[in-house]
Amino acid sequence: MKTINIELDKSQFLKIINQLDDNDKFEVFNKLKKSLFLKRFNKLQRSTQTNELSMDEITQEVESVREQRYEEGKQII
Repeated sequence: MKTINIELDKSQFLKIINQLDDNDKFEVFNKLKKSLFLKRFNKLQRSTQTNELSMDEITQEVESVREQRYEEGKQII
């Protein structure tokens, strides 16, 4: 398969996308969504990293909330 490179600005690219039928637009959308998800997730993960909480502290808090919900009858079954 022969490959060619074409330079487009954003408005040209969007004009081409708008000419696609809905199925092709949906395919492009899904590919973009997949490619961006990992980048956005990694950015979120980096922004929330902290050394202030240990895994034991997190586990203790989770168990505390579970106990409270159980006592209030709000446990999820």
